[in-house]
Amino acid sequence: MDYKEIYEEWLSNPYFDEATKAELLSIKDDENEIKERFYMDLEFGTAGLRGIIGAGINRMNKYVVRKTTQGLANYIKKQGGEQKGVAIAYDSRRMSPEFSEEAALCLAANGIKAYRFESLRPTPELSFAVRHLGCIAGINITASHNPPEYNGYKVYWEDGAQITPPHDSGIMDEVKAVTDYNNVLTMDKDAAVAAGLYVTIGQEVDDAYIGELKKQVKHFDSIQAVGDELKIVYTPLHGTGNIPARRILKEIGFNNVYVVPEQELPDGEFPTVSYPNPESDEAFVLGLELAKKLDADLVLATDPDADRLGVRVKDKNGEYHCLTGNMSGCLLAEYTISQWKELKGLPEDGALIKTIVTTNMADAIARYYNIRLIECLTGFKYIGQQILNFETTGKGTYLFGFEESYGCLIGTHARDKDAIVATMALCEAAAYYRTQGKTLWDAMIDMYEKYGYYKDDVKAISLSGIEGLAKIQSIMETLRNNPPKELGGYQVLSTRDYKKDEIVDLATGKVTPTGLPTSNVLYYDMNDDTWLCVRPSGTEPKIKFYYGVKGTSLADADEKSAALGKAVLNMINEMM
Repeated sequence: MDYKEIYEEWLSNPYFDEATKAELLSIKDDENEIKERFYMDLEFGTAGLRGIIGAGINRMNKYVVRKTTQGLANYIKKQGGEQKGVAIAYDSRRMSPEFSEEAALCLAANGIKAYRFESLRPTPELSFAVRHLGCIAGINITASHNPPEYNGYKVYWEDGAQITPPHDSGIMDEVKAVTDYNNVLTMDKDAAVAAGLYVTIGQEVDDAYIGELKKQVKHFDSIQAVGDELKIVYTPLHGTGNIPARRILKEIGFNNVYVVPEQELPDGEFPTVSYPNPESDEAFVLGLELAKKLDADLVLATDPDADRLGVRVKDKNGEYHCLTGNMSGCLLAEYTISQWKELKGLPEDGALIKTIVTTNMADAIARYYNIRLIECLTGFKYIGQQILNFETTGKGTYLFGFEESYGCLIGTHARDKDAIVATMALCEAAAYYRTQGKTLWDAMIDMYEKYGYYKDDVKAISLSGIEGLAKIQSIMETLRNNPPKELGGYQVLSTRDYKKDEIVDLATGKVTPTGLPTSNVLYYDMNDDTWLCVRPSGTEPKIKFYYGVKGTSLADADEKSAALGKAVLNMINEMM
């Protein structure tokens, strides 16, 4: 059926409720809106299902949630995992409780036990819960840092990581195979509870999760010595981080934690920001106001599902500095690995894991500590996949993993990025460096002096809708077929095409495989440790241009980054 026929089917089928039909009737004269909602099924990206809330097959609604869950249930049954159950969490977004309930009842109707959290919980705790409860899979209803009109549906497998091959394609094939909504199962909640197929979870999992985080503390002595001197401002940005972040900081000994009052309580409208992204300066306006009043040392912000952490740190002159995801990731990597080495020695098979769009400073850290650097595709699930490989083969010890988009994981209690453990570790690092007479900014400058002044940035171009999707593909194909030979005065030394699985040395013409799964990503290695990577976003209607330089000072790195960024924008404009 074409999009108009599917639209008419939703209007006439008694399976769909009257509220849904009324919403669809309200757009009956808007051909473009009908097409946008029905021209394709909402599809999985790097973070699962994500889209605008509304009626239609290309929107987030209870019917799409049920259909997706039915496909997941069918896959679980084929894998023989229905006896293990599925853990379900949700965040503070519009319809998150309702969508999580729909998923639970669909699973129950398929004879699969659903363990649903009693109230909102952070993404990393869902990842932890999957393994803690021995589940075959997990579902998290969240759209992370997207604007309020979005929601999403992340699927995790039994290792606690978001689904990777072959499970991702297997599940999506089963979802696509559900073509008749009338075949999607659901049941009454009371009946599901009575049958033992709907179980509410909460404090027991919370306590176990917090207990695992405490195991990652390396210097209780430093916290005990100076923890009461540190002032920490924290904002959960109206999301799930408030309770667990405050709890872990209090329980390990930080008593001066001040939460931004306007952003403390869960609110899916995110009234204080245009969108709740800790990468944005806007997210820190209220936090910095409070920090300056209190003369706080740190300002921390977690996104709504608390898997990503934004950071501002105060130097000795009282000025607050932004730490990008690359900067905070490297700071935590350096602290974690150096203290591991100091306290018990580094394992011979220790590994630092990063994604292909993450800073080259990570490579320098790995070289310094003589540990293995593993590079994987964008998406923390691939870092989780590496941890699973270490466990199943008995070869490799996970030391730290991070990606440029403000996400990292310390420990292996979860298999997704964890802003709660990152909050804990960053505060611990601040205490440790304070015992040495240093701020976190001092520690960052020490790293630049030690490894080089790396500077990384990203340009994102939003191109929504059908035309936007086509334009994104056109840009990718233009670059794929005509790769640049130079950019911003830097010579391209080699090109990587992860879709073709090939690396081409431009000097010799030699072609070698990338060694990573197929993905629509292009990468250009340039001289002077400069690079550019281009990829469509897996979670938003955007195409992203990541790039990095290495300078001789902060000012030199800033100047080089600005010049390369300008060259990237010029290249984009030529293709638009």
